[in-house]
Amino acid sequence: MNFDDRLVTSEVMESDREQYSLRPRTLEEYIGQDKVKQNISVFIEAALRRNEALDHVLLFGPPGLGKTTLANIIANELHVNMRVTSGPAIMRQGDLAAILSTLSEGEVLFIDEIHRLPKAVEEILYSAMEDYQLDIVIGKGPGAQNVRLPLPRFTLIGATTRLGSLAAPLRDRFGVQCRLEFYQPEQLRIIVNKSAEKLAVQITPEGALEIARRSRGTPRVANRLLKRVRDFAQVLGQNAIDQKLADQALSRLEVDRYGLDQNDRRILNTIVKNYEGGPVGVDTIAAAVSEEAGTIEDVVEPYLMQLGLLQRTPRGRVATKETYRYLGIPCPDENDTGQTREGKKHDVL
Repeated sequence: MNFDDRLVTSEVMESDREQYSLRPRTLEEYIGQDKVKQNISVFIEAALRRNEALDHVLLFGPPGLGKTTLANIIANELHVNMRVTSGPAIMRQGDLAAILSTLSEGEVLFIDEIHRLPKAVEEILYSAMEDYQLDIVIGKGPGAQNVRLPLPRFTLIGATTRLGSLAAPLRDRFGVQCRLEFYQPEQLRIIVNKSAEKLAVQITPEGALEIARRSRGTPRVANRLLKRVRDFAQVLGQNAIDQKLADQALSRLEVDRYGLDQNDRRILNTIVKNYEGGPVGVDTIAAAVSEEAGTIEDVVEPYLMQLGLLQRTPRGRVATKETYRYLGIPCPDENDTGQTREGKKHDVL
């Protein structure tokens, strides 16, 4: 199983680079996440009126929902530049110190995957975020000296798919914390229409809705599917993408009407057929399908849980009645299922 090439993955793929031109630039253009958008708008307006830097912002939620896009919009609305980096890219304290020391007043620093910051690097962020000072140790041993450098008032925007992996002291220093939710099909239909317009692709309302329904509630996936359906339309000589063409193209790509692909179905089949519906640990599932447990937890499971096709329990992952119905497999009797699961000894987390 190769998750890197999945069409419906919410992780960034090389083919998504063109998508950056499809990103909205203002809050008005940004579709969905209405509560987050309304609150962010108030905080930005208040900061501008006080002529202060916006308080630090933490954006969290499944990948592909627009955290990076929203960070760019915040910087645009504040009329300041944004420095971009990521947790894995900052390996030493000196790397972060070099970035912080070159920030300008009110500037935005965006750290993607902030939960992957090394602990030593994370600790120097505490004083930088709270006191706008940078503590640097010069030298080693008895002669080491602690130097405190003042920093301009800046805004740190952190993005993470794993809120629980953030240390509590770091998480508590974010004055604004926003959770991004999966999108509804109608919201994704609007995004598909806007993207089609930017790509100079004609699409009918029914065609846009068909793509939206199969996009796993994720704008990144919607834009990727639109591009692939566009390829089919061009090769087949269709002037516009309608519902029939969208259905035909996505069916050939093995993306079903729920937005699930063969990899999702393989995971569900593994739980149901190999482990009698669970509970089974994610490490066991990962070994069975030859994939990393972290990828399954962050990329696959959130959407399966939203559809009601998977449950996380203290003893492991469990298939639901909807899972059996989706796979077309007779669901065991509830009493029998309960008795069977009680006696299972699959390794669980």
